[in-house]
Amino acid sequence: MTYLYSLFALSIGLIIPLQAAINNQLKSVIGHSTLLAALVSFSVGTLALLCISLATGQKISALAQLPKAEPWMLLGGLLGAVFVFGTTLIAPKLGAATMLSLIITGQIIASMLFDRFGWFAMPMKDLSWPRLLGAALIIIGVVLVNFGNDWLNAKP
Repeated sequence: MTYLYSLFALSIGLIIPLQAAINNQLKSVIGHSTLLAALVSFSVGTLALLCISLATGQKISALAQLPKAEPWMLLGGLLGAVFVFGTTLIAPKLGAATMLSLIITGQIIASMLFDRFGWFAMPMKDLSWPRLLGAALIIIGVVLVNFGNDWLNAKP
């Protein structure tokens, strides 16, 4: 089962540059507004999730319990909106590889902190040397993706 989750995670990673490119094209159709493109994207996603919830027999009535949630528990949607807005804004300026390599660096740093300290009830994992080395190699990869050509083409 872990392999299926890993494959799903990889698939999500493959979708992110596609999503940014699609939202950028949508932005060009609706008045070059990054905010409106993100809004449309989120609206379509919300409708899709509602349809899937209904089709899979989810109890929509469970949403009546939402007032019991702490306000900070609702920030996931806001963070998702920032992500969609940010990728729609940044992708055409930096390119997909640069944008995603920097996003991945931020994700690695934050993820390792969440693992180390168990923030928001995430399972705790030690920061072992192999994990730190893996993170360092990813960051080195990001530097090469972003600056490797400059170093290769630099003239003394």
